[in-house]
Amino acid sequence: MTTQDPIYKTDALIAENIDAYLEAHQHKSMLRFITCGSVDDGKSTLIGRLLYDSKMIFEDQLAALEADSKRVGTQGQEIDFALLVDGLAAEREQGITIDVAYRFFATEKRKFIVADTPGHEQYTRNMVTGASTADLAVILIDARKGVLTQTRRHSYLVQLLGIRHIVLAVNKMDLVDYDQATFDRIVTEYRDYAAKIGIDSFTAIPISGFKGDNITASSQNTPWYDGPALLPFLETVEVEDSSQQSAPFRMPVQWVNRPNLDFRGFAGLVASGQVRPGDQVRVLPSGKTSTIARIVSLEGDRDLAVAGESVTLTLADEIDCSRGQVIVAAQSPLEVADQFETTLVWMSEHELLPGRTYWLKMGTQTISATVQAPKYEVNVNTQEHLAAKTLDLNAIGIANITTDREIAFAPYAENRDLGGFILIDKISNQTVAAGMIHFALRRAQNIHWQATDISRDHHASMKNQKPAVLWLTGLSGSGKSTIANIVERKLARMNRHTFLLDGDNVRHGLNKDLGFTEADRVENIRRVGEVAKLMTDAGLIVITAFISPFRAERDMVRSMMQPGEFIEVFVDTPLEVAEGRDVKGLYAKARSGQLKNFTGIDSPYEVPNSAELRIDTTQLTPDEAADLIIARLIP
Repeated sequence: MTTQDPIYKTDALIAENIDAYLEAHQHKSMLRFITCGSVDDGKSTLIGRLLYDSKMIFEDQLAALEADSKRVGTQGQEIDFALLVDGLAAEREQGITIDVAYRFFATEKRKFIVADTPGHEQYTRNMVTGASTADLAVILIDARKGVLTQTRRHSYLVQLLGIRHIVLAVNKMDLVDYDQATFDRIVTEYRDYAAKIGIDSFTAIPISGFKGDNITASSQNTPWYDGPALLPFLETVEVEDSSQQSAPFRMPVQWVNRPNLDFRGFAGLVASGQVRPGDQVRVLPSGKTSTIARIVSLEGDRDLAVAGESVTLTLADEIDCSRGQVIVAAQSPLEVADQFETTLVWMSEHELLPGRTYWLKMGTQTISATVQAPKYEVNVNTQEHLAAKTLDLNAIGIANITTDREIAFAPYAENRDLGGFILIDKISNQTVAAGMIHFALRRAQNIHWQATDISRDHHASMKNQKPAVLWLTGLSGSGKSTIANIVERKLARMNRHTFLLDGDNVRHGLNKDLGFTEADRVENIRRVGEVAKLMTDAGLIVITAFISPFRAERDMVRSMMQPGEFIEVFVDTPLEVAEGRDVKGLYAKARSGQLKNFTGIDSPYEVPNSAELRIDTTQLTPDEAADLIIARLIP
């Protein structure tokens, strides 16, 4: 085959026939699939072969591929098809896949988007990203190695992420002389494991991505195999689009379209079901009902919209509806809750900190969520449930999550769009986990906020003061407790009603079960924040003296309070000054290794970015600092 062969598309040929080309492909069905497996199982080579055999390589690409194959040392005239997919320099240098590579190709029967996912365990998070939108998974196994740990891990994730069509591609059959016994042994071993994790069926195909056996047509080298070749199977496998169209109507609102005063529509992708003008709908979580007035698309008004289509809906009534809310069939509403059991796939190099708040992004909505300590971690090889206090990179665990407000959802097993989410670190803005909702916790339905007759405003007026939280933060030995005591004493002389929460004192009672790990520090501040909130509801001025080393937790407490009631006071003392005081001898113990996780030595302190007050203790006496704080509190 040469680059002059007419079956390869030149740029000029595509340009001349672009309209016909697009028209031919417009009405074909689309299949999204991933390739996964262990390192060097041949995933990139297989995709390269599919692109090559489906004639989706441009003339200049083929020439570059042949040159690259010679440069990296491919023997003879053979082409290294993996180079078509491994685009990163680091991938080509190491011969591995690091990032998720997406490629489009098409045949006469179907269009495809394929994700080549990494095989290394450290890049499992990238595999999860590629699998999240896939309809089918091709799990490759090197015929020489059999079922490996990463094969099991990826199979478990494929099942967990709801992919129901699985191809077991036993690759590199040419390197085992196309031995049927080897193929049968691998299929039997994989079937035993698949049954344990809930994979009911899969299609096993013996292939050679490098030689092209059973890729586009049945190979003469495997006369004992009478099943389909890979590409014909991909062209004909049926995906469950119809099941989503027959499900109840749901559409998350992505955008409120208000081009003028005469039009107000709600744009989004129909996640499931069908909708017509005149249908009764309900907006969740508010529960307000209305009727569909119009279905608007780029082509004009429509009489019907189905799952998978993006449209704008207008309602007959002026009801509140905004981005993140979900429009559903009025007679078949979604559940609404704020507490859930979930599966988490941890994707960050920084471990989960139970009690810390993260952004939870599900569909078109982004809300605050708190993750509790995991119930257990799953061993993907044995499905054993392991005790766990946190989750590390690539760990899979079951944990409860609480959101700061109710959201409409569906279990992930029923609808990926309405049950799948990601967690985002509020400080770094990095995605730290992918999650799947199992169900709402019963206590979310049984526990309701009890209204009281005496309001927080009444409590405050009885005390003739405005509630507030004076949050003193800084290193150990910075002078927080000293200043806090003086502030309370001076406020008492002014007949102000106060309460002092000191870091050491609360660990004798409320938080005596907590240590000083990062996770325990997070929980320590969360509990103190909840107590402080209750005290402000009682109309008190709350003074706290905590190291509170992490910005995320200080911001979490701020978010609990009414606007303007949280005053962050950074007691700024250089480490050497604080260490010089060392009245408790803590720094000396930390330096000698006797005291672990000590802030400023082997645990970080995150300086406030925008504290309401900064107290420089090298310039001010504790008395002067207290006066400055009171002046900020009571102008």
